[in-house]
Amino acid sequence: MDNGRIGVWYPLFGRTPAPVVREAAAELEELGYSTLWVNENSTSREPFASAALLLAATTRIAVGTGIANIWARDATAMAAGRATLGEAYPGRFVLGIGVSHGGLVTGRGHSYDKPLTAMRAYLDGMDAAAAGMVSGGDAPRLLAALRPRMLELSRDRADGAHTYFVPPEHTARARAILGKERLLVPELAVILEPDPAKARQAAREHMAYYLALPNYVNNLRDLGYTDADFADGGSDRLADAIVAWGDEQAVAERVRAHLDAGADHIALQPLTAGGFDMADGMRQLTRLADTLDL
Repeated sequence: MDNGRIGVWYPLFGRTPAPVVREAAAELEELGYSTLWVNENSTSREPFASAALLLAATTRIAVGTGIANIWARDATAMAAGRATLGEAYPGRFVLGIGVSHGGLVTGRGHSYDKPLTAMRAYLDGMDAAAAGMVSGGDAPRLLAALRPRMLELSRDRADGAHTYFVPPEHTARARAILGKERLLVPELAVILEPDPAKARQAAREHMAYYLALPNYVNNLRDLGYTDADFADGGSDRLADAIVAWGDEQAVAERVRAHLDAGADHIALQPLTAGGFDMADGMRQLTRLADTLDL
């Protein structure tokens, strides 16, 4: 996998009208970003269809799922999606898969009591199904991972880990567990806003959803964050750790902090005060392109 150092993780790839998405993808490719990451939730396009849309609209840039939910399709279907896009677009597709979160999983009628066990069994199913599928479809497989046991599984049964909502100190811990040979791809939320109050307000708007999910909170507790950091929308310390803000150079320094901690690739998520705005996100990514030396 050679997908460069800097990509873009953006929920609006899965929510914005297709003509706008195609244009944005081509523009980001021209700017030099190396990978586009699509997520999966109840309000987004199906991730394999979304990835195909982006791949067809571009010629060089890679596309990854960040992540495809294992509870949304069985292991054979996931293996087939990986094989299809991996064979159709050699070297340009990356499959990220994950166990999602308890409330989202139970809402689909599944049990979330043993997510690690479920992931192991799912990988077994994928590997068994892949044996009879089209050759050339062995795109890299990453696992959404935060805590040690899932990171160990990412090391032992996948090509690496895709982490989310993490500060650089988590990247360093993850690299220590993964070792040198596995890929490590953290997401990093960014906003080009020099005013601390405005930047942290945007950060808290972004963090609100994730601070209600135990997986992320428990991971942050492992890193030394406390109830005081999670109260009232998140402390300044937490906002500054999770979201890179300031001018282009300040954001570039935070990207470098993750790379220095052991990341292979950073998936930037541009934030906008008051919610997502594709035009504003694209403006920020355009401004960042030169500073990030894509």
